[in-house]
Amino acid sequence: MHDRTASHHRTALDHQAALRGGLAPVVAELAAEVERELPELAEATTRQILEQMPVYREQRFLTYGELRKSVRVNLDFVMRTLRGGETPDLSQALATGRARALQGAPLPEVLRAYRIGLTEVWHRFVALTARGENQDLAGLVAVTSAIWALIDDYAEALTLAYRDASAEVVVAHQNRRSALVEALFAGGAATEGTLWDIARVLELSLDGTFVVVAAETPRLGHEPLPQIEQRLREAQHASAWRLTPDLQVGVVSLRDPLAAKVIVDLMGAEPVGRVGMSPVFSGLGNTARALHFARVALSSLAPGASGLVQFTESPLAGLVASAPEASVQLAHHVLRPILDLPGDDRNVLLLTLRAWFDCQGSTKLTSERMFCHPNTIRHRLRRVTEELGRSLTDPADIAELGAALRALHLFPETAHLPSPRPTHVG
Repeated sequence: MHDRTASHHRTALDHQAALRGGLAPVVAELAAEVERELPELAEATTRQILEQMPVYREQRFLTYGELRKSVRVNLDFVMRTLRGGETPDLSQALATGRARALQGAPLPEVLRAYRIGLTEVWHRFVALTARGENQDLAGLVAVTSAIWALIDDYAEALTLAYRDASAEVVVAHQNRRSALVEALFAGGAATEGTLWDIARVLELSLDGTFVVVAAETPRLGHEPLPQIEQRLREAQHASAWRLTPDLQVGVVSLRDPLAAKVIVDLMGAEPVGRVGMSPVFSGLGNTARALHFARVALSSLAPGASGLVQFTESPLAGLVASAPEASVQLAHHVLRPILDLPGDDRNVLLLTLRAWFDCQGSTKLTSERMFCHPNTIRHRLRRVTEELGRSLTDPADIAELGAALRALHLFPETAHLPSPRPTHVG
């Protein structure tokens, strides 16, 4: 029993003990008479519950036999408490609250059933105190006080147990959901049956259309995309997410492939760091491969940057990011003569070359971006070609230079490292 449940139990015992101190003889005498009618009282209470509550009439959580047994057991505990033969026992209320939570029964309905049962008990006491010419008003007041105090204590105990059990159910569900999301992203030899079970629990379509999102965490345990699952649900997109030490990753179900733009707009509205998105793909079984593409897209953004990149938006960046070691070797092989220059020369030439690429090879636009004369840009570019021994008109050289610049942009910490040595086999 949880500490707070035990504490509540002790408080209820004190409450009931104090209540019975002055009223026990009257209440106990009347309770003994009502208890003789317990079988019929249980049947009448069961009928009342079935008549007034569709959730029990439709047997959503209990069969008629299970309901009848539960009513009888709970009434038996009530009558024993009112007879005063032993200290008040809330264990059955606690057990009922826990059982109904595990069955998924709504708490208000469970409490209503309890009130129906105790109200039926009260009606029996009213009938007894109204017998004959001399009505026992003092007895009626006594039993009314005792019953309604018992209703309060039973309702509180039941509610406490229900909420504790509900919390356990939520945690267990979250743990299972988290494990299934992890299995989905891990890929491997998942059978169709396993994927079906994952899709069912995560409420995703097995053969639907999806994207995978990978967002860099700002710090350990903090979500870069808070409440994203709820926000997507409001946009009519189901999703499943998992938080790892460095990433928040999720698979998002799209109503149609064109809905990916909605996801891009939603994710990129307030970026708090680097966010990568996979291409649109079909079939839940391809989630692990899509996660790789989302990671590659994220890596195509420079460390410390904020924004969202979808893999298909920058295939060259994706290619470079997917093979970091080879990309760094390419950057050093192509750009080494400039990287070995003194700091100012190196930085000016690299910035000029990068600006020239960003401006689609236009000297005029490059000069405007760098706030200098076009002739200055031409001079710098001529020096770049001399240092590197490459042409800015040869498509092959341009392709290698672009890939090398992208690698240097993605892995800037490698610019000042010794050039990697190629690995020889044999």
